[in-house]
Amino acid sequence: MTPALPRTDRGRVLLVLALAMLVTLFTATVPLLRDWFDLRVYYGSIDSWVHHGGRVYDYRVPGTPYGFTYPPFAAVAMLPMALLGLHAAIAVALLLNLAALAVVLRLLAGPDWRRHGWYGWALTACLLALFEPLRDTFSFGQVNLLLLALVLADATLLATGRGRLAGVGIGLAAAIKLTPALFIGLLLVAGRRRAAAVATAVAAGATALAAGVDPDASRFYWTEALWDTDRVGRLGYVSNQSVQGVLARLGEPDRAVWAVAVLLILGVWALRTRRAAAAGDWTAAFALTGLAACLVSPITWVHHLVWLLPSFAVLVRAGRPRVAGALYGVLCTSVVWLWFDDASGVDGFLGSNTYAWITLGLLLWLPAGQLRPGLRTGSRSTSTTTAAPVPTAPAISPASVQTDPCTAAATAGGVVTAGPAGAGGAPSEPTASTFPADPKPQSSSERASSYTADPSPS
Repeated sequence: MTPALPRTDRGRVLLVLALAMLVTLFTATVPLLRDWFDLRVYYGSIDSWVHHGGRVYDYRVPGTPYGFTYPPFAAVAMLPMALLGLHAAIAVALLLNLAALAVVLRLLAGPDWRRHGWYGWALTACLLALFEPLRDTFSFGQVNLLLLALVLADATLLATGRGRLAGVGIGLAAAIKLTPALFIGLLLVAGRRRAAAVATAVAAGATALAAGVDPDASRFYWTEALWDTDRVGRLGYVSNQSVQGVLARLGEPDRAVWAVAVLLILGVWALRTRRAAAAGDWTAAFALTGLAACLVSPITWVHHLVWLLPSFAVLVRAGRPRVAGALYGVLCTSVVWLWFDDASGVDGFLGSNTYAWITLGLLLWLPAGQLRPGLRTGSRSTSTTTAAPVPTAPAISPASVQTDPCTAAATAGGVVTAGPAGAGGAPSEPTASTFPADPKPQSSSERASSYTADPSPS
């Protein structure tokens, strides 16, 4: 039986304070700080490029072999960092990530977001602070939340009958990082050719702009850096939770096997997303695309799994909050790091790939395309239909949901329904941190790097 949540304001304040203290204790005792490593890569590359006449892809963070790995337009988009000091850049990155997270939650919560009130959003903030991909996104200074917000903005436009404006967000995201390009494929599979053309044109235009700003950097990236996976990290490292990572940990180097697996995943993705889009279930279609992108990308570090957030919204909307809570709890545990040293054997195969199994399971069984005919959201004529308020139904794909009124606020749009039960355990990958090595790999900020399985060179 689910314990009743407090119904008085005093009880709610006490609960939020208690949860906030537990989260603070967790983050203070578990070595979560990644020393802003990814942000230091961005900042150092831009600073070297603008102020010291260096080349974007030549810069390396001192003491490491790691440098800029994104397309050239990402460097152009980050040019304002040249006007800031490192600490100011870190502060701006934190604010941007917080703003992006707020946008993501707002889009997933839908028009009834105000009904959650301060209490629901406070509980959600505490629970999200335990989610490993989000923890690492903030402490690395990563950009994935910003890209997710851009992509979900297009999902909202499509779902509310404003598809004529869709495609810009996806195009910008794909120009900054290649993984979101699969969402252009979603638009094609769904028959939204105009939106696909807009996204392609925006991505191509941004890429051409970057080529005009620095032709040498563009040539180097598209002809050399893009194909060199060693610039990003070792495929078999436990933080790589893609299909390629699973195969690498099995000792299977044959690219043909990976290609077959990718084709099978894309086949399932195309079939399921087409059905979801045909039913007007754009939330599920975009959630499935995020799942597939994480699986087929050669490298999917743990912090990239913020793309799973829409899937939790879909599960709650479909009346499966316990499933969402259980999976969310596992993704708070950092369980994959228990197999940091040795991923051999059956336990290693199952445990070291836990997050990949969750992603694959969601791709296969996420409820999708189950909207009732009267709730289709893919056309303008239905965008004005007034439905009964549903606290946890995402605006970009309204559907009925069965939730307890006392717990609806805590879900905040269906992102989470279970909290600290799965929290704790080994931390994620502090990339090339400068902290001293710890004898326990799961707590070593030096060894638990999302880029390499070896300690950073001293």
